[in-house]
Parts: sequence; C-alpha cells; structure tokens
Amino acid sequence: MSFWKGKHVSVTGGDGFLGRHLIRMLKEKGAIPYVVKIEDYDLTKYEDCDRLVSQKPKADIIIHLAAVVGGIGINKDNPGKFFYDNLMMGVQLVETSRLAEIPKVVLIGTICAYPKFTNVPFKEEDIWDGYPEETNAPYGLAKKMLLVQSQAYRQQYGFNSIYLLPVNMYGPGDNFDLYSSHVIPALIRKCVEAVQNNKDYIEVWGTGKASREFLYVEDAARGIMLAAENYNSSEPVNLGAGFEITIKELVHKIAKLTGFKGEIRWDSSKPDGQPRRSLDVSRAKKAFGYQAKVNFDEGLKNTIDWFKENQDVIYQKEKKMRS
Repeated sequence: MSFWKGKHVSVTGGDGFLGRHLIRMLKEKGAIPYVVKIEDYDLTKYEDCDRLVSQKPKADIIIHLAAVVGGIGINKDNPGKFFYDNLMMGVQLVETSRLAEIPKVVLIGTICAYPKFTNVPFKEEDIWDGYPEETNAPYGLAKKMLLVQSQAYRQQYGFNSIYLLPVNMYGPGDNFDLYSSHVIPALIRKCVEAVQNNKDYIEVWGTGKASREFLYVEDAARGIMLAAENYNSSEPVNLGAGFEITIKELVHKIAKLTGFKGEIRWDSSKPDGQPRRSLDVSRAKKAFGYQAKVNFDEGLKNTIDWFKENQDVIYQKEKKMRS
C-alpha cells in the first residue's frame, strides 16, 4: 500500500478489458490512476504521446496496455494495421516518456511474440529463436520491437522501462464479439447462445489439437502491479498460470460449464494458430514473487456468469457499432 499511495499512474487502454480491472486495483492500493482513452489520445500520433507525458501532475509510472488486438480472424484481415498501430503507439510513447523524464514505463508485450515452434514451456530466452506464427506475426513483431527499444534505451539512456509477456487472458468484461474475440469468450458465447436458442451444434475453428495457457484477468493485473513495484530490468518476464490445455479439452470444459450438450463441429479449413502455448513462469516468481491464484474452472464460471448477466448490453453495443 505504501508504494502505491499517492502515485500518479497513467494507464493507456485503461478503459479496456485488462485496463478496467487494473484501474480498480490501483485505486484500492491508494494510487491516483489516469485513464488514457483512445477518444482523447491517438497514440499513433507523436504529438498526442507528447501531450500525454507532458500533462500535470506528471506521471510517476506509465503502464502501456493499449493495443489493437484480437483473435485469429481479425489478425488475418488486418496485418498491416495491427503492425503499424501497435508499433507506432509503443515506440512513440517510450520516446516521449524518455524525453519527459517519466520515472518508469511498464510495457505489455504479447505471447504472440514467441516463435511458432518454441519449446514448451516457453522460456524468456527463447523469444528470438524463430519467426512467430504467421496469422499473428505482424502484431507479435510490432510488440517485440518494444522489447528491443526498452533494452536499447536502458543501455544508452538509463531509462527505466520493463517488458512483460502475459499469456492469453480471459475473465469478466472480455470482448465477446465473435469476429474480434479470443477463443474463450467466443466459445462461451457460442455455447450459451446454443443453449438459449435450442441449437444442437456449434462450430469451432481448427482441429482442436492446438494447446493454450490462460491467465485470469485479475491475476494479470496483479502481476503487472507487482512488476511495476518490484522489477527494474529490461529482461522480459512471462506472466502466466503455469498450465496447458488443448482447444478440444477447452471446448468440452466450456460446454459442460454452460450446459451445452450438443454436437461440436470442427472446421479444419480454418487455422489452429500456434501449435502449443505454455509459459515457464519461474522468472516472475523469483523476480517479484508473482504466482497466479485463480483456479481455471472458477475463472471460467465467473466469465460465463458475467456474459449471461451482460448479454443485452453487449448486443446493444454491437448493434450500435454496426449501424
């Protein structure tokens, strides 16, 4: 509590999925968070980054969550946008933060930065051992350049930035739009709607053979705060839950938790994405005492309940966006 009390913390993407949980937890610790919204700051523009870091009171810490991100489908449709927007937001924010002498910047990378065929569990030192999985490589590479920048700026300027690699996140408040969402919210929506509409099957992309690791959003926010408080190195750090599950197993688990008993039809013409994902999380535990706490089934139940309680709001928002 004493570290965070009175600290001014600017959070880009603070009104997003992870950001809303992080803002709440920062307030609980006595910090004074500032939510950096896209309608107020276009971080792909240098002048907006400069305006952000120059505001008063000056930020003690900037946490850069903002990203243009989504599942396999939207990644395939927008490789140029995902590369450009994510690269420019991060690079310019770090440069203007350096010039403004911001004491610390926390950069949030992505598991998509790892090579396609990384040995499991992924170790931080493996991040340069190959090219990322093709469907999300532009996004992954754009985010990985922030690691290069962080290390170069520490070496040349003594600038204090850190780089965290969270695995796939899920939880209440996630994006449930089937076009842009990740796998867990997409599966929850498909199963819940199938039960509600008496559908006897759902369709799922890929073969189900790929594996993933998932981190509950509150665990991710807690890890970011622990790192911001206790970690001061530009060596990357994984944030994960330390388990691996195949997509096939995940589908059956979500079907059971939602009460869906129909057929699961696999569309093998669609990509699986990276074959396997699971992190070595020992560096985070050693460096700043981080360990995930929320049980996977508990986290899924919380996420399912949130979706059911907020379906009407979600549908209204989608309708408004597409009208």
